Amino acid sequence: MNFLANENFPRPSFLLLREHHHHVISISEIYAGIADEEVIKIAVEQNLIILTFNKDYGEIIFRYKYPKPPSVVYFKFKGSDPLYAGTTLLKNIEQLLALENHFTIIDDKNIRQRKFK
Repeated sequence: MNFLANENFPRPSFLLLREHHHHVISISEIYAGIADEEVIKIAVEQNLIILTFNKDYGEIIFRYKYPKPPSVVYFKFKGSDPLYAGTTLLKNIEQLLALENHFTIIDDKNIRQRKFK
């Protein structure tokens, strides 16, 4: 899968995804400090799934009708380990194959998805 790791997405987690042969572009490595709207623009242009701990993406996309990226995976729960997001995503990747055109919320107990309209 092709991901765009937001600046707040832990480095150990996106490196773990790369080790498992996923393509991950990291905002912190290449575009540090850009606005959320710019992150969305990059995701749209490069067809990337946004990985983030920032709930603002839901508001930007659903409330302000900003152009929708292919998908957003919002981690509501950070866990106690910087590998939490990466291992959780890898563990549930089969379940998340229908990420396209969805805002996915992952917390410590479940996964919820809202389809983009």
